[in-house]
Amino acid sequence: MEYNEQPVCPNCKHTQRDEDQKKLLQNRLRRIEGQVRGLQSMLEQDAYCNDILIQSAAVSAALSAFNRELLENHIRNCVARDIREGKDEVIDELMGTLKKLMK
Repeated sequence: MEYNEQPVCPNCKHTQRDEDQKKLLQNRLRRIEGQVRGLQSMLEQDAYCNDILIQSAAVSAALSAFNRELLENHIRNCVARDIREGKDEVIDELMGTLKKLMK
């Protein structure tokens, strides 16, 4: 963490990710960020509604792909570890997360 960078949530749980996984997720988010900026630009330029909707759907699909990647990593690492350690409450946490993702 850089000198002036503050933790996002100082009282929350944290997950150590390997550098390859972190880089993959960060790259996905940067692409999504670029797509959202593109949406803003399209709106500012009075682009055709249908074109904006198609781009918006692409952003949603990219965010869903990000969520699937992160969820898979979470289940394979965090959830599996916690279950092995007898922390079965992680199952309730996972179910809550899945319900939110499936709305």
